[in-house]
Amino acid sequence: MSSLVRQRQSLRFRARSYMAFAITPRAPILDWLADLDANLDRSRGFFAGHPVVLDLSGVHLNTPGIMHLVGALEERNIRVLGIEGIDPAAGEPALPPILRGGRGTLDPESADRGSAAKASPPKQQPASLLIEDPIRSGQSVVFIEGDITVLGSVGSGAEVVAGGSIHVYGTLRGRAMAGANGNARARIFCHRVEAELLAIDSYYKTAEDIEDSLRRGPAQAWLEGNTLKISAMN
Repeated sequence: MSSLVRQRQSLRFRARSYMAFAITPRAPILDWLADLDANLDRSRGFFAGHPVVLDLSGVHLNTPGIMHLVGALEERNIRVLGIEGIDPAAGEPALPPILRGGRGTLDPESADRGSAAKASPPKQQPASLLIEDPIRSGQSVVFIEGDITVLGSVGSGAEVVAGGSIHVYGTLRGRAMAGANGNARARIFCHRVEAELLAIDSYYKTAEDIEDSLRRGPAQAWLEGNTLKISAMN
């Protein structure tokens, strides 16, 4: 009897939240997959090691169609953690779990419309994270609450993900993703750019897209409309 009690006490459940990439297919699916392939050709490791949520709110697929899409993504080494945007009653054991309550980024226009009649809340100072040591290959630093400042370098294969801006006072060789919470005003600054990928909000450029004249020098990246811009800093 005592052993049974100990077993029950050792079984504990805790709720945890994790950051995941959400991808939203558009019809026709074949064309969308072709666009995805074109992007993956430019950055094969973009989704590597990251959980992915499949948002199906923009398409109407039956269960076989969803299963086929999930399989097509797995063939591209994109593992789907869960599905959102469909009726929970449509879930089946063969499908990834249906997720609810996910917190994504807001469309600025819809946010303005929804808050037009409300008083603006008091602004808070953005938080920041200071990293004094180099970020080595394979390491990942995620800070959605604000800016990240790295006093050293970011190694190849490492990544920095910030809800605000990213400042690297050494060489940026890995991946830097700023504005991960939808902050289109975020920027990326580095003393020496040799990045594998630069991204702000949902827009990015891979190493092949960065001009040779900008490499191995100080640079900054920002969004101008729907275009990610990169320029040298003198």
